[in-house]
Amino acid sequence: MMKSKNLNRRHFLGAAGTLTAGALLTNPVQSMARPASSKTKLALVGTGVRGTSFWGKNIVDNYSNEAEFVGLCDINPGRLQFALDYMGVDCPVFTDFEEMVNKTKPEIVIVTTMDSTHDKYIVKALEMGCDVITEKPMTTDEVKCQSILDAERKTGRKVIVGFNYRYGHQFSKLKELLTKKEVGKITSVDFHWYLNTYHGASYFRRWHGERDKGGTLLVHKSTHHFDLLNWWIDSDPLEVTAYGELEHYGSNNEFRGANCRSCAYTDKCKFYWDIMENDRYVDLYVKNEKYDGYIRDNCLWRHDVDIYDKMAVQIKYANDVQVSYSLTTYSPYEGWRIAFNGMDGRIDSWEGIPWRADERVNQAQLHAQEMNQNAEENNSAYDEIMVMKNWETEYDLVKVPRIRGGHGGGDVRLQDKIFKDPNMADPYKHSAGTRDGAMSILIGIAARKSIEEQRPVKISELTDIPISANRG
Repeated sequence: MMKSKNLNRRHFLGAAGTLTAGALLTNPVQSMARPASSKTKLALVGTGVRGTSFWGKNIVDNYSNEAEFVGLCDINPGRLQFALDYMGVDCPVFTDFEEMVNKTKPEIVIVTTMDSTHDKYIVKALEMGCDVITEKPMTTDEVKCQSILDAERKTGRKVIVGFNYRYGHQFSKLKELLTKKEVGKITSVDFHWYLNTYHGASYFRRWHGERDKGGTLLVHKSTHHFDLLNWWIDSDPLEVTAYGELEHYGSNNEFRGANCRSCAYTDKCKFYWDIMENDRYVDLYVKNEKYDGYIRDNCLWRHDVDIYDKMAVQIKYANDVQVSYSLTTYSPYEGWRIAFNGMDGRIDSWEGIPWRADERVNQAQLHAQEMNQNAEENNSAYDEIMVMKNWETEYDLVKVPRIRGGHGGGDVRLQDKIFKDPNMADPYKHSAGTRDGAMSILIGIAARKSIEEQRPVKISELTDIPISANRG
């Protein structure tokens, strides 16, 4: 029977110190740095939940000495008014993006609109002389991706992609171990992500459930996971083969309603969700449906749902690493498992696996904790990374202090880097620009194309980015 061999105190404290001090952005952020005496002028386009909270109120509450909002834009005037009140700002609002930029002269435009429109606002902002921070995914297809790359090259302005997962403590520690080659050259990776029936179902209620808006979850959600893989492996994806089906949500049910509020089947639908219990969603969405018709509590059984709800992807990298990845959208628990197979051993890590947890957590509460920007480190809890060498019967158990809120502590560390210390040391290359944004979505786009065309898809087919075996 194997025995855990905890790392010594010096090794452990060193790991924690690296996570706290060293994990942050480089070139894209440095190019946006402003003199300490001035505030960066921000404009936000897209005033949904993510825009008004993480890229809105959170910046106002925590970075008001460094940045200020000079304009907000959305196609929905009701959401704009909510955004002003919720964020606590006093700036002009616009339904016309170019008018906002012309009148307010922002230095940075933050894009948090529907995924399929990211390219429109990114390209226009660059052409109008602004730098850009965009929510992931950068965009939803290869043509739009190429247009963003071309615009950045032509204008000389810069784009940051908000890959907060890189900044999470556990993910950063994995990067450190891989960089130090703790198990030698990595040859293959097994990565499996499980969305529970609360979080997973939410994508199918929203516009994300329609391919033309979100590009499928292989682009919208998996862009996080593919970016982590690219970053960890430190190479470019070369070829993708994928399988996917829609066999649970959408038309795969005997009943459906217009939305949860008006549904006649609430007594028999296990996925019933009462939006009226969430005051913020009522004020942001329900009260403003009259302006643009967007329904936040759509029926997840509606026939318009046309994305995959189970996905399996095989990725071959330019440095010969092979990856097996899967995404499940109706698991009884929320979590993930990963294993890096090396020439000299193996690294395993996980989160949210019930039989490894100390206590069971309500799945709705778990998602709320994940999104909470005010969560703090739990000194009594930790996440685990197991490092085992070939020919040895014991393993090192690396304990990473647990932060459940704000995407494992990644949210605050990402924004600290952008707004407080753009020149902070970045030994593990957390920086994410357009190339990173492109490579992550191109895996998802290639996977989608592979499913549709039933063939392997080479990344080089999609854009003009040269493929590199070592990203450097």
